[in-house]
Amino acid sequence: MTLIVAIGAQNAFVLRQGLRRQAVAGVVAVCVISDAVLVAVGVAGFGAVVRRWPSAITVAAVAGGIFLLGYGFLAARRAVRPRAMQVDDGHGGRPVLTALALTWLNPHVYLDTVLLLGSIAAGRWLFGVGAVTASVTWFVALGYGARLLSPLFAKPRAWRVLDGLIAAVMIGLGVGLIAGS
Repeated sequence: MTLIVAIGAQNAFVLRQGLRRQAVAGVVAVCVISDAVLVAVGVAGFGAVVRRWPSAITVAAVAGGIFLLGYGFLAARRAVRPRAMQVDDGHGGRPVLTALALTWLNPHVYLDTVLLLGSIAAGRWLFGVGAVTASVTWFVALGYGARLLSPLFAKPRAWRVLDGLIAAVMIGLGVGLIAGS
């Protein structure tokens, strides 16, 4: 659970979408299904394969870093020009695509889920089922529980603070990924 709950691009995005009530089901589904696939790959031992080709991690780190920088700068722009919370307008496609990108272009997801969790589980499928259950619980609670904060985020100032925090996290992660690769 601690690997799933760790603050990162994916969780910040799910929180934002939950607050906006925009494509929450699709975003949560992307995160849960992606985690299930990645946990299964890790438990099956794919981490050993990835360790043999470390250049793949470097390429993923640079691509993910660039993506996170771009997402961070968009959040910074929103922090400078805040708006009140907007409810879902029916256009759910972009958030789902963003959730896919934040998940599959993020090397931290591979490191945490495939390598670290996979090395802990190492063929123990019951452990993997527990990790997937934790993922489902977390993303559903985060995506749908964010609604409870809606009254607070009816004010543009609250969005400014949230977007500023998201920008700082995304830019920090992006710079860290590129610098570490």
